Amino acid sequence: MFVLLWGPARDPQLTAVGRELGRLGVPVRSVDQRRVLGTAVELSVGAAVSAAVCVGGDRIDLAEAVAAYVRPHDSRRVAEVAAAAEGGPKQQHAAAVDAALLCWADVTPAYVVNRPGNQTSNGSKPFQLAVIARSGFAVPETVVTNDPAEAADFARQHGEVIFKSVSGIRSRVRRLATAEIGRLKDVLCCPTQFQRRIPGTDVRVHVVGAEVFATEVTCEADDYRYATHQGHAPAKLSATELPERIADRCRHVAAGLGLPVAGVDLRRSPDGEWYCFEVNPSPAFCYYEAATGQPVAAAVAALLAAGMLCAAGSAREMARHG
Repeated sequence: MFVLLWGPARDPQLTAVGRELGRLGVPVRSVDQRRVLGTAVELSVGAAVSAAVCVGGDRIDLAEAVAAYVRPHDSRRVAEVAAAAEGGPKQQHAAAVDAALLCWADVTPAYVVNRPGNQTSNGSKPFQLAVIARSGFAVPETVVTNDPAEAADFARQHGEVIFKSVSGIRSRVRRLATAEIGRLKDVLCCPTQFQRRIPGTDVRVHVVGAEVFATEVTCEADDYRYATHQGHAPAKLSATELPERIADRCRHVAAGLGLPVAGVDLRRSPDGEWYCFEVNPSPAFCYYEAATGQPVAAAVAALLAAGMLCAAGSAREMARHG
């Protein structure tokens, strides 16, 4: 039995969690996405799931994987695949490997952090906002539109407005400047999400099972991830404690999205209201852990180890009553 790690081998989160699993004495097998062209997947889905991954001469029987931490990128971004002919054999092979492993991660009885199907909520920011609102958080007034007139009306109504991508593809959050109103015609080609800007302090929360790690962010930029690109000093991060009712809401929204591990983006307004902007289903927590010392990777490893024990126990019970 082992925990499977799948994604680029140099991914900081995979590396950190793998290291913590090693400290716990948990066996680990890794599938490095950078070697996708030398990877083959055998998958059979029926009354039972049968799967194996072959990387070079190494064969990994996924029936022995009782937990998995999956952080795959699109394998077509691997340098050798990206340089290959568009739609050619290499790109087709990479896409097929991704599809097979994503399918396995969704249907395997192993404990998976996080199942790919549950991560798709991040592909629609409006859907996520609806789930967030049901969890009890305040959400900013929002419009998603490809109508320039509607976008302009929204900006006039709310004064300070930010805009960002509707999908899960990373985009930089920016304030809509008065000089940019004339550019709103561009939304004709790309539906865009506009929100009333909420002043206050950003707090990134990592939910790991029942554990909650909160990081307060001090920064003048609209998007602290790109503070220097926006002409501001780098963000300062510090560990903080949430009111228990807010921590519970974070747990609730992560559970509602089916995410054992999640990054929840909050902002505390000057009047003490807590707004939630979105939930990241595959958070890059090492950035926050390095600044605060919070043991997020250790918590993820412990969650996988516990899930491994539960899955192993269930398998033994099923075999006994076979």
